[in-house]
Amino acid sequence: MKLNELRDNPGARPKSKRLGRGIGSGKGKTSGKGVKGQKAREGVALNGFEGGQLPLYRRLPKRGFHNPFRREYAPLNIGALDAAIEAGRLPAGEPIDEAALLAAGLVRTKASLAGVRLLGHGEIRRAVTITVSGASASAIAAVQAAGGAITVLNPAAAPDAPAEA
Repeated sequence: MKLNELRDNPGARPKSKRLGRGIGSGKGKTSGKGVKGQKAREGVALNGFEGGQLPLYRRLPKRGFHNPFRREYAPLNIGALDAAIEAGRLPAGEPIDEAALLAAGLVRTKASLAGVRLLGHGEIRRAVTITVSGASASAIAAVQAAGGAITVLNPAAAPDAPAEA
């Protein structure tokens, strides 16, 4: 087989309809575009145009705000953390960081995530040393009440961060 012998399978490329070639072709004169006007021309974009009436997207009120700088954290409840330690997915006596939580499958990875935020739902029954990007006040209190220690890497995410005056 030679390169100049290569061909498409029969019917793979249907012949294009020849427009404007007489009334016998079925697509003669106006080529299936109706009559004259803007929509018979090339490059028409009339989506959303309502004939001069105020378009729907302008009649409806604008709502909300999208903050492009919002930091999104992967949530992790202390109950799920305790269950993972009990199941043996996390070491009980060693310090736990975000890489260990990811390896244990407790949080999902996502490029836009700013880290892990520990939340206070559930209860923790053992002392753990954990390092996370953020934590709620109830989670910090629960870990410390169980005799553990928590390090918050991003203090701005912590609720009890001192206000700068």
